[in-house]
Amino acid sequence: MAEREQREHVRVAVIGSGFGGLGAAVRLRREGVTDFVVLERADSVGGTWRDNSYPGCACDVPSHLYSFSFAPNPDWPRTFSGQEHIRAYLEHVTDVFLLRPHIRFNAEVKMMTWDGEKLRWEIETSSGRLSADIVVSATGPLSDPKIPEIPGLESFPGQVFHSARWDHDYDLRGKRVAMVGTGASAIQIVPAIQPEVGRLTVFQRTPPWVMPRVDRAISGAERALHRALPFTTQARRGLLWGIRELQVQAFTKRPNELGLVEQLAKRNMARAIKDPALRAKLTPDYRIGCKRILLSSTYYPALAQPNVDVVASGVSEIRGSTVVAADGSEAEVDAIVFGTGFHVTDMPIADRVVGAEGKTLAEAWKGGMEALRGASAAGFPNWMTIIGPNTGLGNSSMILMIESQLNYMADFVRQLDVLGGRAALDARPGAVAAWNRRVQERMKRTVWNTGGCTSWYLDANGRNTTIWPGTTTEFRSATRRVDLAEYELIRGPGGGSSVAEGSGPAEEGARDAASAAGGEEGVRDAASAPSGEEGVQGAASAPVGKQGARGGKSASVGKGGARGEKSASRGKQGVRDAASAPADKEGARGEKGAPVGEDGAQDVTRAPAGDEGVQSGVCAPGVADAPVGSQAEVGA
Repeated sequence: MAEREQREHVRVAVIGSGFGGLGAAVRLRREGVTDFVVLERADSVGGTWRDNSYPGCACDVPSHLYSFSFAPNPDWPRTFSGQEHIRAYLEHVTDVFLLRPHIRFNAEVKMMTWDGEKLRWEIETSSGRLSADIVVSATGPLSDPKIPEIPGLESFPGQVFHSARWDHDYDLRGKRVAMVGTGASAIQIVPAIQPEVGRLTVFQRTPPWVMPRVDRAISGAERALHRALPFTTQARRGLLWGIRELQVQAFTKRPNELGLVEQLAKRNMARAIKDPALRAKLTPDYRIGCKRILLSSTYYPALAQPNVDVVASGVSEIRGSTVVAADGSEAEVDAIVFGTGFHVTDMPIADRVVGAEGKTLAEAWKGGMEALRGASAAGFPNWMTIIGPNTGLGNSSMILMIESQLNYMADFVRQLDVLGGRAALDARPGAVAAWNRRVQERMKRTVWNTGGCTSWYLDANGRNTTIWPGTTTEFRSATRRVDLAEYELIRGPGGGSSVAEGSGPAEEGARDAASAAGGEEGVRDAASAPSGEEGVQGAASAPVGKQGARGGKSASVGKGGARGEKSASRGKQGVRDAASAPADKEGARGEKGAPVGEDGAQDVTRAPAGDEGVQSGVCAPGVADAPVGSQAEVGA
């Protein structure tokens, strides 16, 4: 027992060091919270951009949008960056914001269990045990590869690997290769390996819609301009966001308007695929946008090459070295590459989280994933997730959704500090149900639900638990601050529990507008916007206690990154002390949903044309202290 009492304890434990985990770490430091750790199962940061290193791996969201608003990079080499550049960017962010001392590498989380007596999480990792008041799970939905169960696979004599676990020691030159799957990774792998393999057989269960990716090198002059005049980077980002924001309603409200985009996609195919029989195999029978729209200018030309065969069927079994398709087609191969996606709606981390009632998160989510505002699950106090249920964007940059959730996380921590003492916040089941009921109601008319396809957006019950059915502006508004009415306040032994201060009598404990039901778009409008000139998450975001001040002193962060001695001194507009918030640029939280430069940069939908305009969706995949009061430029 004594050994258990001496176990390390931290205020916050962040799980994962991809965009979500690193963003959470930066935001915690900027909130004056330094008593935290980042638990990473691998030996380096990067998340999906570390794990996915297959040939041709790149992002299908423009570089200046697929990056943190608080760490703009004027030196992106291409309009659509490759994996190596994005990974280098994340490594650099880690150093610029002095995050390495907080990161525990090779510390895979084995189990997280809520201790209702001590009001904390007991965490077991591969490198030891610790406890935390708050857990922020940022493992991401694209972290655990999924390989289908295929009869005979275990006895295949050749090489087998998933795209996210690429075997770089295996030489594909001259080999007969089976590519199973035609998703976002596969359409990058196929053109990258086609010239060197002897024979490539692509097993396609469902054809994707593919639009051209208009990629180019960013000139030295452009990069020099962005370095000299940072507002030009912000303007570029804002333009990319604005185009997509205007188009999102076609996906969420008027899917039939996407017919014109389908015609453009068919023309794109016809330019490269001259064989009518092959074109027929490659033409989808569902509305464009129902599955993720893929971007590639090289996929179709690769499929037209003489050493490539397309089998319009999934794999049914493997007999020795022969891959047998469901339609009876056979192919003798030396290697099988699976581009079959990830455990998205059945995330393995859910089996490792045990909540207040002794149930795992997987058990709680047996009927489908649900979380309040995509962050908090009922019965799991002081536990939050980044990129949780219904926060995905099938057509946009996930970094913007991540930053919205970081706003929510920051206010969650603030609220606990204001409440003081040993306290925990647990999402009320009624509030979770109300939020998800409204999300699912809005989902009914989206292209993801009406487009006539089966996609990884849907869970085993056919329910869409992954995609956000609105704009990023709406989501930013809905997650601007924590509504205590939606939570139960739990005190330590003797303190009892109650609905947190400010709760109302409504069944769900959710404000009408705040739960994304107010108005057709579900925007929280005035109810969500903090007062203060720029909507900074200062006093207005903490409804409990005078000005929402955290009181006391916070741990100093070091020379340049410190919030200063006090953690929450507020000025006239509710702005935190300059040392704690980059308030004159990206620190202002999305006033008017502003896309330019703020961390409120919003991105929603894809543009059908233009230099960087075609958008497909979620990218599949201490040097010096960050300057205070301004953005930290990051050159990878």
